[in-house]
Amino acid sequence: MKYNNRSKAVLLLKDGTIFHGKSIGIEGVTFGEVAFNTGTSGYQEVFTDPSYFGQIMVTTNAHIGNYGVNDKEVESDSIKISGLVCKNFSFNYSREDASGSLFDYFQKQNLIVISDVDTRALVSYIRDNGAMNAVICTDGTPIEELKEKLAQTPDMNGLELASQVSTKEAYFFGNEEAKYKISALDLGIKTNILRNLAARDCYVKVFPYNASFEDLKAFNPDGYFLSNGPGDPDPLESAQQLAREILKINKPLFGICLGHQVIGLANGISTYKMFNGHRGINHPVKNVLTGKGEITSQNHGFAVVKEDLEKHPDFEITHLHLNDGTVAGMRMKSKNCFSVQYHPEASPGPHDSSYLFDQFIYNIESSKN
Repeated sequence: MKYNNRSKAVLLLKDGTIFHGKSIGIEGVTFGEVAFNTGTSGYQEVFTDPSYFGQIMVTTNAHIGNYGVNDKEVESDSIKISGLVCKNFSFNYSREDASGSLFDYFQKQNLIVISDVDTRALVSYIRDNGAMNAVICTDGTPIEELKEKLAQTPDMNGLELASQVSTKEAYFFGNEEAKYKISALDLGIKTNILRNLAARDCYVKVFPYNASFEDLKAFNPDGYFLSNGPGDPDPLESAQQLAREILKINKPLFGICLGHQVIGLANGISTYKMFNGHRGINHPVKNVLTGKGEITSQNHGFAVVKEDLEKHPDFEITHLHLNDGTVAGMRMKSKNCFSVQYHPEASPGPHDSSYLFDQFIYNIESSKN
């Protein structure tokens, strides 16, 4: 391999802390909230997950890019992270069915990357001090100028981002002759969610984030789905109203991640921004209904308030995160509605929770009888 003399780069946190590294060769400046993902594989799926929009991603795995990229391993039509921080960036790759290198993939979409960072120290710092805004600079912009611009970057708390990743026009996914019809609200939907529904004989119509109940109802669906997505759920008032309207007619409703939070808010259950979110593919969750454990894929920086949920007479907790006791799932007692805070579609991640899609189909079947 030819040796390349790479230029210096910096990661500047909002509190003024600076981490030094090197540019991989794509010059520029990018802003976002710094977050870390503990997955050891599946980096392409992570980078294209719309739930990561607005995030500067720190990967705890030491090597990124070593197996290249594959055109089929994407969760949306483009890279959604704002920038990447890693320890070792691999320009070469060694997977037989790779479509190309991660560097070329990043270069085409102009993603700013800083490597050779002490990511163990950085993650430890974020764990102690919480998620915060940051900037990656690979073009030599003076630190004082970066600080001024960083101070003007909006905080994730209160920030509505679903509108920036949602589809602009409704579209269809799956077999038109499928047994079930699903209306899905796209708050930042992952492609593997659609694959999971299609594999269970569902024909899905995907609607923009601000679609009305009348829009979704006009498809005459057997069930409704509220997707994952980025940002704070509180500003999503139209999605919350949509959830209320669906609950009024008591058709099967399934929510994931941001959709889970929207269902909570629609019923007076508040949400909060976590000190550090859950991002990785090895998060332990307990199904309190069955007593079984699940290893799950997670990506969220907000959560529903557990105390609010426990006080609500029509809700019960179905899943708990075993690391910190936060709510990982809930269901309504009088309505055909359930939701989870994590990602049962995985990609990347384990398939322990794929049964939740089967539960959704079971609810649809039960509602017909």
